[in-house]
Formats: sequence, C-alpha cells, structure tokens
Amino acid sequence: MKAAVFHKIGDIQVDTVDDPRIEQPRDAIIRVTSTAICGSDLHIYDGFIPQLKNEVLGHEFMGIVEDVGSDVTNLKKGDRVVVPFTIACGKCYFCEHNLQMQCENSNPEHYGPDGGMLTEKGGGLFGYTDLYGGYNGGQAEYVRVPYADYGLHLVPETLKDEQVLFLTDIFPTGWSAIEWGKLQGGETVAIFGSGPVGLMAQKAAWIQGAGRVIAIDPLNYRLERARLVNKVETLNPDEVDVIEAIRQMTGGRGADVCVDAVGMEANRSLLEKAKAVINFEKGTPKVMELCFQAVRRGGIVTVVGVYGSPYDNFPVHRLFDKGITIQFGQSFVHKNMNHLLDLVVQGKVVLDDIISHTLPLSEASRAYDMFKHKEDDCTKVVLKP
Repeated sequence: MKAAVFHKIGDIQVDTVDDPRIEQPRDAIIRVTSTAICGSDLHIYDGFIPQLKNEVLGHEFMGIVEDVGSDVTNLKKGDRVVVPFTIACGKCYFCEHNLQMQCENSNPEHYGPDGGMLTEKGGGLFGYTDLYGGYNGGQAEYVRVPYADYGLHLVPETLKDEQVLFLTDIFPTGWSAIEWGKLQGGETVAIFGSGPVGLMAQKAAWIQGAGRVIAIDPLNYRLERARLVNKVETLNPDEVDVIEAIRQMTGGRGADVCVDAVGMEANRSLLEKAKAVINFEKGTPKVMELCFQAVRRGGIVTVVGVYGSPYDNFPVHRLFDKGITIQFGQSFVHKNMNHLLDLVVQGKVVLDDIISHTLPLSEASRAYDMFKHKEDDCTKVVLKP
C-alpha cells in the first residue's frame, strides 16, 4: 500500500509499504477514506518529539472496515467508522475510569506511572513515535486498529467524511479544553492559537455556554477564518498587547478561562531559542505563560497544546498568587465521542468549515511543507488515499 512515511526530521515521503494484517483477536483492518495532517504531526516532522526509525504518520483518519479479528463481534466488513487517536483497551483501570488516554495496555514497551521525557509514557497513539507504542498511523491506504471492538465508532452514511473526520482528534480536543474550564454560562474564554484545535475550541466554547470568545493568533488569515466561521473577537499579538487588551475587555480582571491551543512550537526569538538550547528545553512555554497572565484571579487555564520537556523559570509564583487552576493533557475523546457525534448529526456544530486544502495522499510531502510554513493560507489539510 501507499503511506506517508516519516524518515527523518523534515523528510516525509509517500512510500510503498507492507499492507497491515490482523495480529491480535481484537484487531480490525480499516481502508482509509479520509485522513488529515495535525499540528501534532509537525512535532515529529520538526524533531520536537523524537523518532529514530521510519514510521507511518497520522492519527486523524476514518474509513471502511475491511477485516476483523476473531474477538470483534460488534463490527463487520463494510462498516463505516471513525477512529479515536488514542488507543485504548477498554478494560484496564484507566479505561474504566474514562481516562482512556492513560490506558495501561496499549503502550506495553514504554508505559509507566512517571511520565518522563523519554520513559514511562501514557497510552498508545496512532502514528506518534515509538514512545507511544510505535503504531503505524492513518496517512495511508490501510491501517491496523488494535482493540477495534472498543475504539471504533460507527458513523451514519448520510454524513460525508469531512463532517465527521475531526471527531478523531481536534474537535474532542477543543471540546476537552473548554469542558475542563467548567463553564457555568456567560464566561469570557480567551483561546490562544487559532489553528485547527483553537478553531474547534472556539466552537466548543459557544456550545458550552461562553458569553464571549476571544481568539489570539499572530496570523491574520487564521483570525479571519475564526471570525468567519466562529463569530469570535480576535487579537493579534504582533499588533496589540494582548494581555492588556484582554484585561481592558474584562473590566481589568482577565478572562475567566484561558486555553493554550498552541503548545511548545510557538514563535520564538533568537534569544529564546538560545536559552532553550542552554537549558535542554524543547520549544517554549511562552503561550502557557501568557495564559497565566491573561486569566483572572481564581480562573482556569487549560492546556491542550503539546509540551515535551521541563522548562526553567516556570512561573509558579504567579499560579500561587492568582490561585489559578490548571488542567493539561490529551483529550477525553472516547468519553465524549457519542455526544460529539450527536452534535454533528443534529446540526448543532459544523466541523468541515476549517478545511482549507484537500489533496491526494500522493501529495503528502508537499502538504506537510505547506502546513508547516503556513503557505497559501493553509489552515487544515485533508488527504485522500
């Protein structure tokens, strides 16, 4: 089959690789009909998350069931499904407590309680390095899905792929970012980053009861899309002091909830890059720190942007003084999947309006380059095998 294969930093090629096969009784083989490039894929592409050998990338994909293992009795060939990006067994302690991203069984070689930089990681992820299970991902013609009887979700034939594809990751991630903010209704939510996850968090904020949604991003074309599809207020940090602007918009207090939808790959100065090298840091926590400044006293900061290393001068003093609550992590995609699918079916949310480019899988290399460099006003790329 054809697949987008990571070879080394900055080098992704569409190669011919072996077809996947059933390896365990709870496996399924999926013929991919649509897949997408995620900002998290760039963490591997740019070397922020290390991967030393070839791997098929991609954790946002859906398709048609082609084959199932002997223990999979709830699915059959021809079923149309979406695939959560986190791989979960459904039977361990964490899965039973709706923490499927911490599954004890899906990452057997590198799982552990410590959560170190290169050891004792969480549950398995599709196409996201050996540290998270070494599973080949969905930017391919076919994929093996472990624990398919638990993870796969049927989708109605009446909906096109693009309407449900983002249930695999970015909409549940945006939803969790707001869910963790515990909105009661009428709050001001400031969302740092207006890429795919930020755009989804904006949608989720309105649905969950926000009274005001502010999008922050240094790229005006992203802010334009946010205004167009999500009817939010926008701030460009290259044009205004966003902390002061948010305080002025909120009676001097700050936002009730701030969301970091950027993570460690925020724009950096040469001085910041040099500091990171000296301190053995990956990227920068500057967006998270902006959230700590922009949130009101007693407010909540949620972090769904990915971070992969410790950081020097972390502002714990501000967290203490302001009494800030923080929640980090992978989204609760399995827990929320059925509810979020219902929102799409009922027409309460539109997900495909963030797509800027649809390309054949054969153009994956060009698509990655365009997405990374934000060329041609690229917001979200869907690939068709």
